Amino acid sequence: MDEKIVVGLDIGSTKVCAVAGRLIRNNKEQETLEVLGVGETNLTDGVAKGSVVNVNNTVNAIKRAVADASNQSNLNIHLVNVSFSGSHVTSVKSSGSITRSSSGDEVQIEDIDHLLNDMYRTSIPADKEIIHVLPMDFVVDNETSVNQPVGRNGVKLGADFQLITAQANAARNIRKCILRNNLAQDTMMLSALASGLAVLTDEEKYAGVALVDIGGGTTEMAIYYRNVLRHVAVFPWAGNSLTSDIQAGCKILPNQAELLKKKFGSANPGEYNLNEVVAVPGLSNRKPKDVLLKNVAVIIEDRLREIAALVQAEIIRSGYDGKLLGGIVLTGGSALIPGVEHIFGRVTGVEEVRVGYPEHLEPNGRADLVGDPAYATAVGLVWAGYKTIDNRISFISDPNRAYKEDEQPVGPVRPVYPTGGSTPKSQPSVKAPEPEPKKSWFDKLKEALQPTRGNETDTY
Repeated sequence: MDEKIVVGLDIGSTKVCAVAGRLIRNNKEQETLEVLGVGETNLTDGVAKGSVVNVNNTVNAIKRAVADASNQSNLNIHLVNVSFSGSHVTSVKSSGSITRSSSGDEVQIEDIDHLLNDMYRTSIPADKEIIHVLPMDFVVDNETSVNQPVGRNGVKLGADFQLITAQANAARNIRKCILRNNLAQDTMMLSALASGLAVLTDEEKYAGVALVDIGGGTTEMAIYYRNVLRHVAVFPWAGNSLTSDIQAGCKILPNQAELLKKKFGSANPGEYNLNEVVAVPGLSNRKPKDVLLKNVAVIIEDRLREIAALVQAEIIRSGYDGKLLGGIVLTGGSALIPGVEHIFGRVTGVEEVRVGYPEHLEPNGRADLVGDPAYATAVGLVWAGYKTIDNRISFISDPNRAYKEDEQPVGPVRPVYPTGGSTPKSQPSVKAPEPEPKKSWFDKLKEALQPTRGNETDTY
């Protein structure tokens, strides 16, 4: 059993979900995730299209979700891995390189860290922020398409990268919500990447697979090929779009449309006869309204076909059309709609389409709560404490940013706790350390020239 406890916090457009868990290694070296606590709060007016629009409402929702997870797991929760999303998220292809000072030695992981740190300094518009820098293929001297550069001899190290960016204000609002709950953020991760950690297999990532996470406000897509993330896209249509379409098409209230979608929604109109109806309560002193279930299915089918067409266009644009032997994996709450696999298979022409459920959960009652696609992101954020998106790099968030609500730029700190971010409630709570002031090049030069004291050791 791993003593480190990790908490994932998924801030979605319809709900906030907190999941606390730890890694279990059984006799067969099979790793499973033990879910220790789950907290969930509905969020109706705090996040829109994946972006925080009402800080106070979101802060309160986070507070309730974290409190529930804390009570279930009997932990004081300090540190969280948090999701981010939004139609403002973009993926930009870029390349960079460094010249190594020790040409005779092999490339080390520190050289890759140096290159990644440089890429986080890439010039982008002032209203944008680089959230992830993810390498695709490396170059060592004149050798191109290198998958793993560590251990190779060379002077020049370069790579093609995906820079995943978000609006700086949107990222700041998420961090503001975390800070106001007296929490510290370890990693901020794009929702689709977190979901991939929970539902994709290593075999699928190597063979080529498109993960499609149909959330409440956005649909996110991530393409993996040869174990490397190759393409990311975000569409501003998802589960809430289905609800709005049902509301407009059937002329009912939004909460009634949501309930119809969840209880009777289907992407297969042929499943219902023309005379199958549901009585929806009318307004005060008015008669109930009969809604044809076949009409609801037609509306859902039409919107899902549009989303599937966007996915197909993005697969073609990425250059991986016809290369994805692992097919398409659908996750997110709307992946539970009956017939959704058939829609995506028919529109995209991809034969292999499946619904992705969080896998490798240690059986218990709390695991049953988070065992469906709607919780893939929250569970994946817990997995992010134990495994990485890309095992060739040591971090996927900029480790050098300051983390203060009232300053620019803002970003994560990485405080260390005895159990990885959460402590038993009987222990005193630990506060995140204040970030050290940034040193000038002259200060660093003076430190480098000072003699090292023999009996001192560096600590993290």
